[in-house]
Amino acid sequence: VALLAGGKSAEREVSLNSGEQVFQELDQGRYEVLRYDPRDDLPRLAQEAARIDVALIILHGRLGEDGTIQGFLELLGIPYQGSGVLSSAIAMNKVLSKHLYQQAGLPVAPSVVLDRTAAQAAARVLEELGLPVVVKPEHEGSSIGLSIVRRTDQLSKALEDAWRFDRRCLVEKFIPGIEITGGVLGNDTLEALPLIEIVPGAAHEFFDYAAKYTPGASEEICPARLSPELTAKARDYARRAHRALFCRGYSRTDMIVSGQEIVVLETNTIPGMTRTSLFPQAAAAVGMSFSNLLDRLIELALERS
Repeated sequence: VALLAGGKSAEREVSLNSGEQVFQELDQGRYEVLRYDPRDDLPRLAQEAARIDVALIILHGRLGEDGTIQGFLELLGIPYQGSGVLSSAIAMNKVLSKHLYQQAGLPVAPSVVLDRTAAQAAARVLEELGLPVVVKPEHEGSSIGLSIVRRTDQLSKALEDAWRFDRRCLVEKFIPGIEITGGVLGNDTLEALPLIEIVPGAAHEFFDYAAKYTPGASEEICPARLSPELTAKARDYARRAHRALFCRGYSRTDMIVSGQEIVVLETNTIPGMTRTSLFPQAAAAVGMSFSNLLDRLIELALERS
């Protein structure tokens, strides 16, 4: 098993932490684990490809979650867990994935897409969406570059912050409600895992980078405190989002429950694997240990190959 963690994205530290946790949980009696940091070790990975049966990609953000490393592994003939080149690239692009959600009939927040060269960008946001809004880079994960804007004087800075990461940014109308996430596991037959309700701590306005990765910074409730009807709808949306983006193996889709409505936000094709991560928590709720989850991901990778 080739374990890939680290890389060069803004989420490098998260990836390294996830990779270490995965290494500790892999059954050492069942697997010979070879570790690679794509920032430094791609030549060695290519040289050793013939002895590798399967890869676990524990990378986040650009050059890891966006289809690039997936394409590299395909050239080397190495099976890997999770989504392929196309779906990885699509899910990493918030604008394109949103179009596909809409085509699949999934509800999304009203939005505008703004290029950094756009004239009167802030005025367009105020005219078309009003406030509050959520400003996101077109790519990136872990809420990097994301801002919630509630006042007009905050908007220009939020746009500039997002444009530091991308030429374009996505600005969505802020939807108040309960944040939930729905994990999906499988290739052709999909299992929707129990939903998790996310309650950021008092120090965090939303589920930002620190709230995600600081132990105890947020409360995560599994199963989410929703009615049976809303639970069924959200789990169905998680499966439909997975299919809409052509995902394989596993994914985790973030949503907002607002009253009796649910809005789809985005889909993660390589969910986090740290001690505070959500996908392993959802798997544990159905009796699947972290080690068993990794076994299942490897089985799905080999099945697909």
